[in-house]
Amino acid sequence: MSKRARAEGQPSDWQIAKRMMREHMKGHFWRFVLAFLCLGATAAASSAIPFVSQHILDGIFTNRQSDLLVPISLLVIAVFFVRGGATYGFTVVMNSIGRRIVGDLQMRMFRSKIWDDLASFHATASGHLVSQFTFNVQAVLGAVSTSAAAIGRDAMTLVGLIVAMFYQDWRLALIASVTFPISVYPLIKVGRDLRKVTRKSQFGMGEMTSYLTQVFQGIRHVKAYNAEQRTIAATEKIVWSVSRVMQRMTKIKSYNAPFMEALSGVAIAAVIYYGGSQVIAGSRTTGSFFAFVLALMLTYDPLKRVVNTWGSVQQGITAAEGIFAMIDTRPSIVDAPGAAVLDRVSGAIRLEDVHFSYGPAIPALRGISVEIPAGKTVALVGPSGAGKSTLLNLIPRFYDPSSGTVRIDGHDIRQVTQHSLREQIGLVSQETTLFDATVRDNIAYARPGASQEEIEAAARAAAAHDFILALPQGYDTQIGEHGVRLSGGQRQRLSIARAMLKNAPILLLDEATSALDTESERQVQDALTRLMVGRTTLMIAHRLSTVRGADLIYVMDQGQVVETGSHAELLQRGGLYARLWTMQTADDDQTEVEATPAVAVAG
Repeated sequence: MSKRARAEGQPSDWQIAKRMMREHMKGHFWRFVLAFLCLGATAAASSAIPFVSQHILDGIFTNRQSDLLVPISLLVIAVFFVRGGATYGFTVVMNSIGRRIVGDLQMRMFRSKIWDDLASFHATASGHLVSQFTFNVQAVLGAVSTSAAAIGRDAMTLVGLIVAMFYQDWRLALIASVTFPISVYPLIKVGRDLRKVTRKSQFGMGEMTSYLTQVFQGIRHVKAYNAEQRTIAATEKIVWSVSRVMQRMTKIKSYNAPFMEALSGVAIAAVIYYGGSQVIAGSRTTGSFFAFVLALMLTYDPLKRVVNTWGSVQQGITAAEGIFAMIDTRPSIVDAPGAAVLDRVSGAIRLEDVHFSYGPAIPALRGISVEIPAGKTVALVGPSGAGKSTLLNLIPRFYDPSSGTVRIDGHDIRQVTQHSLREQIGLVSQETTLFDATVRDNIAYARPGASQEEIEAAARAAAAHDFILALPQGYDTQIGEHGVRLSGGQRQRLSIARAMLKNAPILLLDEATSALDTESERQVQDALTRLMVGRTTLMIAHRLSTVRGADLIYVMDQGQVVETGSHAELLQRGGLYARLWTMQTADDDQTEVEATPAVAVAG
């Protein structure tokens, strides 16, 4: 890593590798012992090849010793058998270690991320998160189980062969070894350049994953707007951008190939000249010289592999840096020390002079004070961007206010545990979240231990039981990703059934009927009416007709409450609510006129 990177607070390669060893490799000690025993056997077998070759040339071909044929043939079989078996064992054990480390990393990442703030998820594209869990961990797996393992195997083999070379002729070995230190240069250059381009490739893969996810999830709209060709063009731009970065990475990793080949050629030529002169002069046998040259050539193969695979290790280290950054992230919304457990509440909610901002220049709430009496239904209405959803999100502590206090039954919600707080709250929103699981599993998401009878009772209360029974496998029907095999009204009723099953004293409704047709809205509204009985309900509604029966209506605009009262009181006041009501009812009347079929009158 460069001095500039260290100055900016980024960890060095060694710090990342040391942390990986400390946190994820220490528990695999005996597996590493087994792997290195296999490694030693592989190195010993590889180092024996030059000696066997010398006896073949001098004993059999030069001196024609027939008694050596059988033992040398058996020795060759043994050497290659040991080499092959040890290589297999080493590869399997190291891959097992790598897989276990990757599994541990993925679960540590997931545990860290699942507790992170909602704001963090909104600030990070899902594709980048998926990229961390897939591409980055695969890079770490490659570095641990393949590249680092290969480097370890080749380094051990290299040491064994160098020892064999010095044992045979230390002068020739010194001549051959002059080029070894020079081979460190490509390692340094490749490592420095790869760190930069690997970060770009990780970002590019995240962008591509995120974009493809959006396209596949929005394929209905792609087709509706005849946007296939435009989407292909946009995808092509992203794909080729990533491709260029990957090609750049390949070039960097291949820098060392011509460099190492040239070094190999120089060293081998020097040995041939010097050793060949000895053979011609009669001071060395052909077999011993061939054995040395073979050892030298065998030495450069693992050396080149070490240099070549170092790039993959660098990729793994860079990927591990991003993974550890995610693991180390701590949420800003945490339980206070000694936070109390909030027992079942009556549901009185109070916001006292609450300010909230998504950023320095984006104030969303400005001095909001709102009171929601226990057991009552309160509505938030107002134009888009007024701050309604922001206010609602403060109650379950998805966000914390910049200043001010949110209380439930008099308890400051920052002084109680998040788990006990959210146990008191049921949520039904316009963004119905269903999983690619059975109907039963989706309803029981609120209470995993619920019985079939309790699940069916919740479905009946949500007017969902009949359509569920009409599905191919009833409650065991797989509903597809996001519930794509159900209609909008059916999905929303399952969401209501889930809230019914939770049976929380506080209910938050975030435009729960805004995306439905008239018939579905009527069915869902009936289910919501049953759900609201006996609960403190805070509802956000775009259609004012759905809040007419609310006990209290807060009208919001530009992050402030501008009017408060019942439906009748607000109409009589003639303010913002009355204007919104007039516009909506006028639109509804116009829609009815346009929907009335024209009747031709014969003259």
